[in-house]
Amino acid sequence: MKNFKIIFLTLSFIGVIFSGYMSGVKLFSKICAFGESCPYFLGISACYFGFVMFFVLLILSILLKLNQWNIKLLSKSIFITSLIGVCFAGYFSSEEIPALINNGFKAYLFGLPTCIIGFIFFIFIFIISIFFIKKIKINNL
Repeated sequence: MKNFKIIFLTLSFIGVIFSGYMSGVKLFSKICAFGESCPYFLGISACYFGFVMFFVLLILSILLKLNQWNIKLLSKSIFITSLIGVCFAGYFSSEEIPALINNGFKAYLFGLPTCIIGFIFFIFIFIISIFFIKKIKINNL
């Protein structure tokens, strides 16, 4: 159980730092970080939504680590939030795949477009949340 909590905390913290940096750059300079195109959702930069979802995951992970709420409720909340993140970032990642194919991995600072990086983090958290929920059910917590 302890390892799950540390993994959730670590991945969500990295997600907050990553999306927070991109959101901050967009907010203060009006350009997208790392020289990439900036996708929008409902007229708002997608990185803001990513930041909010990673921040929610971080808060849930902190509460889970500190044993502050019902473990079943927290695990389901992490599952649902990460699922929303997978769907959201997956949609924008699908739009970046043609540019990735045309430009190659070297065209991006991290080797991948930022939406795909966020998508990968959400996938990891989502998959780990599935295993965590199964472990909770097995242990009858």
